[in-house]
Amino acid sequence: MDVLAEANRLKAAGNNVLSLAVGQPGNPAPLIVRDTAAQAALHAPIGYTDALGRADTRFAIAKHYADHYGVEISPDRIAITTGSSAGFMLAFLAITEPGGRIAIAAPGYPAYRNIIKSLSLEAVEIPSGDSTDNVFDLDAFLAAHREKKIDALMIASPANPTGATVSKEELTQIIEVCDREGITFISDEIYHRLNYVADDLTALSVSDDAIVINSFSKYYCMTGWRIGWMVLPQNMVRTVERLAQSLYICAPEISQIAAPKAFEASKELEEIKEVYRANRQLLVEELPKMGITFAAPPDGAFYAWCDVSKHTNDSMDFAKTMLREIYVAGAPGVDFDPVNGNHYMRFSYAGNHDAIVEAVERIKNWIGG
Repeated sequence: MDVLAEANRLKAAGNNVLSLAVGQPGNPAPLIVRDTAAQAALHAPIGYTDALGRADTRFAIAKHYADHYGVEISPDRIAITTGSSAGFMLAFLAITEPGGRIAIAAPGYPAYRNIIKSLSLEAVEIPSGDSTDNVFDLDAFLAAHREKKIDALMIASPANPTGATVSKEELTQIIEVCDREGITFISDEIYHRLNYVADDLTALSVSDDAIVINSFSKYYCMTGWRIGWMVLPQNMVRTVERLAQSLYICAPEISQIAAPKAFEASKELEEIKEVYRANRQLLVEELPKMGITFAAPPDGAFYAWCDVSKHTNDSMDFAKTMLREIYVAGAPGVDFDPVNGNHYMRFSYAGNHDAIVEAVERIKNWIGG
């Protein structure tokens, strides 16, 4: 946030700042979503809905699982949330008591650990695997669990900040271990449909007991609409419903009305994804020439997790200097991994292709100079 605040200050001063830092699409929501919302704003009595969400919205999401994954899910198991962030909070509260332990991967999305700590829980950060075949260190996870019981494990695939994806074989192994040890498995699938090397894999295709969290924010270009969902085991639905009633009543109804239309906008959204694909290919080809290597395979999402240790041992200083000298913003690795992140940067390629091309050129000239 310090880097982004400085980037905004430089923009306000008239500088041409290019961002490889922001974790959101540059495109608006699909046109059909915006048109539906506009009509609802004019004619629908927007108000509170059931805490679990509108029945038609839940039905549309259940249909999406059948159409996209070939997985049959009852709409009764779906809870509509105010973005995926509310889903994380509801899941943690539903399955733990104060002092409980939630395991997450490192590097990982910073808000995971912050939400966990804010709920008087302990975040147990497990290092990524040491090979391209495994993106999660299962042995380290089990060792942490043996030392002191872990209540839940949450894994994102594709992941932020790495873009790495978990194979079906690895996911199955992880879920089997969690089932055996009595550990709840939570799957963050917010970057689904942004996979460049394989088909999407939902944890629900492996286990009916997994908690799945997703949202319309990333692929569907709806970050500001604050609309997400959870798929829950049947025995957790009432608990989550009561928590949601108390915490925020319901997700915004206008977003609930409009969001399902995004499932009808695949042509528009796939065109946006093709821009991400081209941006990704540019980074894959050009960054290694600068001595910036990939610390994880950027298979999905719109992020590259890069080792910049050839140029710095202080990623925060690297980010600030890069912004100050060439007006290119990147996310320092210390946000995502407080232990080892000083050697890494996260570069987002969610932006306009011409802007990404220019940003890469500026970095190339800067490092070369």
